[in-house]
Amino acid sequence: MSSIPQNAHNENDISSFVANFMKDFQVGRLLFQCNAGKEKIPVMDIFRYLLCLMFADRSMYMQMTTDTFQEHFSKNTFYRFLNSAKTNWQRFTTLLSARIICGFMKPLTGDDRKDVFIIDDSLYDRSRSRNTELLAKVFDHCSMKFKRGCRMLTLGWSDGNSFIPVSHCLLSAADDQNLLCGAKPCDGRSLAGKRRIQSRRKATDVMVELLRSAQACGISARYVLFDSWFSSPKSILAIKNELRLDTIAMIKKSGKIKYGYEGESLNIKEIYSRNRKCRGRSKYLLSVNVTIGKEDAIPAKIVCVRNRSNKKDWLAIVCTDTELSEEEIIRT
Repeated sequence: MSSIPQNAHNENDISSFVANFMKDFQVGRLLFQCNAGKEKIPVMDIFRYLLCLMFADRSMYMQMTTDTFQEHFSKNTFYRFLNSAKTNWQRFTTLLSARIICGFMKPLTGDDRKDVFIIDDSLYDRSRSRNTELLAKVFDHCSMKFKRGCRMLTLGWSDGNSFIPVSHCLLSAADDQNLLCGAKPCDGRSLAGKRRIQSRRKATDVMVELLRSAQACGISARYVLFDSWFSSPKSILAIKNELRLDTIAMIKKSGKIKYGYEGESLNIKEIYSRNRKCRGRSKYLLSVNVTIGKEDAIPAKIVCVRNRSNKKDWLAIVCTDTELSEEEIIRT
């Protein structure tokens, strides 16, 4: 079995590149704004090593085992930095992405290009865990089974060509029936307490909170994109009325979700069955104007398209920007 050779020249290039990145985007100032400062060891040295470690061919353990670890801080200092409950990493990633987007990406993007927020969640699998704090039963949509772990809700920004992660949070079960392990007692005013409270909230409410934080840091976009899991009328109304953003999202084929159509309250299946479909080479099957919400309803457009994986099936997309064409809604 051959070992991976240590390339000192490559490591020096990575370290120089990371140092220039941290200097250009003032990462040190952002770290201190998020309570990530150290008293004796410069926090910039630890964070620079952490970024370089992501591109290195050896882990920290292997570097210490082979006596190639050359940093002036200890292993305990490194892990205390990562495990500090006072560091607001959620705010740090939002501030850093704001500087990258506004200072680097926006000047390279034309005004006609539609930049968007993208929201999605993924399974954070902890199948072997038993006593992990806030461990829950989470439904995996890929295997269609419940698994142990939590959900990672991620907010990103894209201009159609590049994707920048903005913020993220770990979500446990909002229902006590799916919660396997409880949370440690802590002050709800502290950062650790706020994160534990946030993990027990509904994903749709946390989604609006992440979008509001991104806007407060100066990140802007024209539309918010998400899957049918988040496309409830309450979420769409909150994004439109509170955040002043338009939504382009998939729709659940549920009989419980109603839309205002021609003076009636109908679900998406009833709307689809009552209208004549487009035939031939049309990119969509149906396009209708509806209203979302009962009180203070907002206008929206629903576009139905063919399912690429199953031509006999169809999918529905809702857009709160009624002036946007059907082709542009599908493309976005």
